[in-house]
Amino acid sequence: MQENTNNVNDLEQLNITAKDHPKAYAPSILILNIAMSVLGAIIGLELIVRTGVAPNTSIVGALFAIILSRIPISFFKKYRSIHSQNLIQTAISGATFSAANCLILPIGIPVIMGRGDLMVPMLIGAFLATIIDATILYKTFDTEMFPAKGAWPPGVASAETILAVVEKGKKAMLLLVGMGIGVGGKIIGLPTDLLGVSWFGDFAAMAALGAGSLVIGIIKSNGFILNVFGRDFNIVNNMFGEGINLMEKPMFEYMPHGIMIGAGMIALLQVVRMLLAKKDGGSSAAGQFTQSMGNMKKALGIGYVAYFAVAILLAVITGIWSDMSFLKLVLWVIYAAFAAIASELIVGISAMHSGWFPGFATALIFLLVGMLMGFPSMPLAILVAFTASTGPAFSDMAYDLKCGYILRGNGRDPELEKEGRKQQYFSEILGITVALVLVAIIANQYFDQGLFAPVDATFAKTIEAGAGGDVAKWLLIWAIPGALIQFIGGSKQVGILFATGLLVGSSINGVTILVALLIRFIVVKRNAEHAQTLNILGAGSLAGAALYSFFTATLSLGKKK
Repeated sequence: MQENTNNVNDLEQLNITAKDHPKAYAPSILILNIAMSVLGAIIGLELIVRTGVAPNTSIVGALFAIILSRIPISFFKKYRSIHSQNLIQTAISGATFSAANCLILPIGIPVIMGRGDLMVPMLIGAFLATIIDATILYKTFDTEMFPAKGAWPPGVASAETILAVVEKGKKAMLLLVGMGIGVGGKIIGLPTDLLGVSWFGDFAAMAALGAGSLVIGIIKSNGFILNVFGRDFNIVNNMFGEGINLMEKPMFEYMPHGIMIGAGMIALLQVVRMLLAKKDGGSSAAGQFTQSMGNMKKALGIGYVAYFAVAILLAVITGIWSDMSFLKLVLWVIYAAFAAIASELIVGISAMHSGWFPGFATALIFLLVGMLMGFPSMPLAILVAFTASTGPAFSDMAYDLKCGYILRGNGRDPELEKEGRKQQYFSEILGITVALVLVAIIANQYFDQGLFAPVDATFAKTIEAGAGGDVAKWLLIWAIPGALIQFIGGSKQVGILFATGLLVGSSINGVTILVALLIRFIVVKRNAEHAQTLNILGAGSLAGAALYSFFTATLSLGKKK
């Protein structure tokens, strides 16, 4: 009887009003938000410097809140609200990604290049950029560019996990089966997070990601080789000739970057076209969205001005202004602000459709273009650090807002949606601030031990190697097909996702995505009602893969030397 009563109470919370929504700074929420943010930031820092990746702690935060809510003490019952759990998972997720991707990674770039004195100035700039990044997302989420109804896969996985605990029944069983698929696949080496996303993400976008992953996997391995069960299965060897390594040739080494440049430029033009399109009364496309096009234009305009101001601040406090002439300094500031906002838009588009955000790869692309523009080495280091600090918070917060959007009834109560989104923004800012404090305290301890985010060395070596005319030639050549693919794909963003696959994909990723899409096509074609079943299974698979990756990576930290 007690269990039935609890279940009724749990279901009632799905129909709250805006005034009933928990507040991010209410003492009970604030205490746990800070505690979970500290945990998330430490985990993010440890994993980024020791493994090169930061996990999605969003689901972990939600599960932690769920477990606490089941403790038979009145204080902990406050966490039974799914909206409280949403605020907690938003805070821990924001702290994890900002500490790892937005703060310690960027500040490590000048340090690894021998300029430890620039760590604090870069930390200030990266923190401000991260706050701007999250704020722009908050102001542009649920617009025509970044609709709340978009895929945002990790957000769906978090929401389905929370709802399964509340609703129980068939949905919970399907989610558990999906989580079993996610964990089982990860154990044998399959990217079941991508498999899950393929079952409910945008079909065309995921097909492009799979195709790009498969193409780059074949080029890199000179064959068709799949790594499963910890070993390589050589299906086709020496496809391009014995001993051939195409990636040693500039033509192929810079192919992914060139294609992303071309696709990115068309994507940005599509964004501009969207912004300039006339809407009746400047409204949000006949009420489809909670944010109007006018608000989106204003947010992006203010965002660029804010990035411009931070770029000037960075140029001054790091002293790089003295390395350039006045005209080149002006060009650097304009380009740095452009790179920051363009990077977050490209990364955000990829994250919305696939759940992947190619933040490092996008920063490398803007670095290459900056090198071709002739900026000196240290201004380039600050440029790529600044660019790298934008995008991750944008994508991460969008996932959390998507989770909240689902928990709040998919926008059926606009006032509740706006209030909930505002409280999530406060939680995100708290998480970022906690991350700043921990990075400021801990960063030198990592750097003194030679522990940096691995990509920092890549950026440093790229700057030291320089970029000649051959690089520019291949970037320009490959930009043409990238632009064509993006143009033909239109709003599906297939160019961006194809380039993302080329930049960070592999053969096993490509095969997994394409096979999952084939299963989806066959199953849904037989019965359209099966789409919902695949959605839940896919969300469970993504959640299971995320939890497996989180716990295996975290538990193995003590074993790493």
